[in-house]
Amino acid sequence: MNKAQLVASMAEKSGLTKKDAEAALNSFMKSVEESLVGGEKVSLVGFGTFDVRERKARQGRNPRNPEQIIEIPASKAPVFKAGKALKDMVNA
Repeated sequence: MNKAQLVASMAEKSGLTKKDAEAALNSFMKSVEESLVGGEKVSLVGFGTFDVRERKARQGRNPRNPEQIIEIPASKAPVFKAGKALKDMVNA
């Protein structure tokens, strides 16, 4: 499902117009982005948790030239962990 299909589905299920549903989705995404950038965790009970994880610096290998070792710098990565209710629905 892409963004346009998600907006259409949200509009159908909520009774909103597609324009209003897209505005709601954009607001949700912006709020999650701002929270993660600010170092906060976003928890939606029954759905899941958005969080930021630290990745340590490490060494890697170029697959084209396995002898060459490259340094991969430390970084932060956004992650999503599904909640129990969502996992149960997917596995049902």
